[in-house]
Amino acid sequence: MKTVEIIGYKRANLGKSDSKNLRAESNVPCVLYGGDTQIHFYSPAILFRELVYTDEAHFVHLNIEGDEYEAILQDIQFHPVSEIILHADFLLLHEDKAVKMSIPAHFFGTAPGVVKGGALIKKRRTLKIKALPKNMPSQIDINIEKLDFGKAIKVQDIPTENFEIMDTPIASIAVVEVPRALRGKTDAEEGEETTEETTEGAAE
Repeated sequence: MKTVEIIGYKRANLGKSDSKNLRAESNVPCVLYGGDTQIHFYSPAILFRELVYTDEAHFVHLNIEGDEYEAILQDIQFHPVSEIILHADFLLLHEDKAVKMSIPAHFFGTAPGVVKGGALIKKRRTLKIKALPKNMPSQIDINIEKLDFGKAIKVQDIPTENFEIMDTPIASIAVVEVPRALRGKTDAEEGEETTEETTEGAAE
């Protein structure tokens, strides 16, 4: 998995007014959890672009005044109107301790239902994964080559190796929906198949 470097500076004051001043200077108040003590620091907001405004998952290399840590972005808060980053929480990584991350789903292959005119609906673009840092995947590959009309790929259908998917097993990840223009035709074809099977059964 890719790693983004965030440079930080320790905070001397932790009050609301200090946080407001930091944001006014285009900085983000931050906290690093998971160690012996919490570390309060701030970082230039511009450094968050590659970490936040992307579809990819990343580890974070924190350099706080020369002290270096491996972490993940645990939580981030945005202003409801301006969308300025208000605060960021980081979690310190430990080699022997599993962590949870939202990992992007990568769909590959050609779905038969799409070839017939259906629409591929992506129900989940990320999955919540629990794994040791060394086993955390950068993406979850999902094969849609067997996805026909009305069929869905569920969480329980995804093979896992050295990691656990935390989402509900029966939750749909992707489904091929039948276009309205084809629904009547599809129903008719299914009805014809049923009639043929019934006729053949009677003949036997």
